[in-house]
Amino acid sequence: MLAHWVRRADADKHYRCDKLLERAGALRANTALQLFDRLLAEGLVEMEERRDPQRRDWPPHSLRFIDPAALRRALALPEPDALRRQWDQTRQNTFALPQLDAARSTLDELPPKTALDRLQLLAALQRWHDEQRHRGQATRRDFAWFARADTKKITDTEWRWLAESVDLAAFGIAAHAPLLLISANISLNGPAGPLALGALPGFIGLPPQAVQAITRIDHPPRLWRVVENRSAFEKAAAARAADEAVLWLPGYPPGWWVDAVSHLLALAPAPLAIACDPDPDGIAIALHAARLWEQTAQAWSPWRMGAEELRGLAHRRPLGERDHGLLAALRAQTLPAELAALAEAMLELGEKGEQESLFW
Repeated sequence: MLAHWVRRADADKHYRCDKLLERAGALRANTALQLFDRLLAEGLVEMEERRDPQRRDWPPHSLRFIDPAALRRALALPEPDALRRQWDQTRQNTFALPQLDAARSTLDELPPKTALDRLQLLAALQRWHDEQRHRGQATRRDFAWFARADTKKITDTEWRWLAESVDLAAFGIAAHAPLLLISANISLNGPAGPLALGALPGFIGLPPQAVQAITRIDHPPRLWRVVENRSAFEKAAAARAADEAVLWLPGYPPGWWVDAVSHLLALAPAPLAIACDPDPDGIAIALHAARLWEQTAQAWSPWRMGAEELRGLAHRRPLGERDHGLLAALRAQTLPAELAALAEAMLELGEKGEQESLFW
């Protein structure tokens, strides 16, 4: 109640007590009167009383908060114009991506708090893109955790605004559950019975919740192959050996992928061969995904990620500023020999590549 009263209170203004009682409501009128007495006893307000000729008493007529700013600080309330000042300071910040900048330009008409909250989401999308997460496939819960460290902190209204303002699919963010793409001759067993993947040509997609329902894997693979590029995955799936399993890795491993693959590895541990783009992010993605195998004490190695594969590409692209920064951070680690050689080749050439043509 006090927070409601002092949210925009001014030290130079008197506030009618009957109006404050109205705002408190009939059910809380007694609480409001007790609060009047407490504030006066604590020296936090000055009270003006006026004689009521009918009742022949002196009820409180109005009060003035002596230091409303101090009360707001004690109640962890922002100053009335703090959000407006903050918005005025940040509203001109621009984004590198045109669609994010276009969405930013629509925020001026909104209340400052709403505008600041939505600007924060746009900034998170820019970081998401800069970290190359848009190359993968993630759920809205993944992005909510990335943006606000809580999977439920983005409201339905904010999601609707984001979906109307930007192309979430272009950022690799889907509203619905993604699919784990897998090609293998294994048999998955769950509460409803077995599913023989080898009975189907090509590959299939499994929802994450279906993967978590698997209790046993028969005919486990001798080797897990993980491929980042979708087209390359399809080629690898078509060419795999009978005792191998091939998984699609949608860029930097999103949370659902980590959980699903961890479950498969627990039921069918086997070494890993991983193929990602021959670029700085490809090395980082491979290291990230390989941690799952390291955690289960399984060996892993890069696949088609050598320096010679990079040099053999017909088309390469120049390294950008971000690429150089990421390479420096990667080379500060102890990399597998093949990835270390790839990093050196990128620096030598000043170029990076994509893995798709390596599978044709």
